[in-house]
Amino acid sequence: MNHHDLGFPNVPHRPKPVALSAPRMRLLPWSTPDDCPCFLLTDGEVDPVSDLADSIEEMQLGIGEELLRHERAMHADPEVPDREFRHLSRRAQ
Repeated sequence: MNHHDLGFPNVPHRPKPVALSAPRMRLLPWSTPDDCPCFLLTDGEVDPVSDLADSIEEMQLGIGEELLRHERAMHADPEVPDREFRHLSRRAQ
């Protein structure tokens, strides 16, 4: 049954409300100058801050993979001194 069936021919049709996605908090891959975490309130749409965060996260993952490859090679070599592992672990932080 619509508004015409009820005898109201001049009542305009009202579109159904569009469901909006709920805002989400995204932890960003950088911190404030006083070392507090940064968050972005987003609805999931693409925006410049999200694009920048995605690029930085990709770079961080690449660096992490590189460090793991280096660590595996060092671990396979029995001649590598412990101080080299300590240096690598400090670099990964």
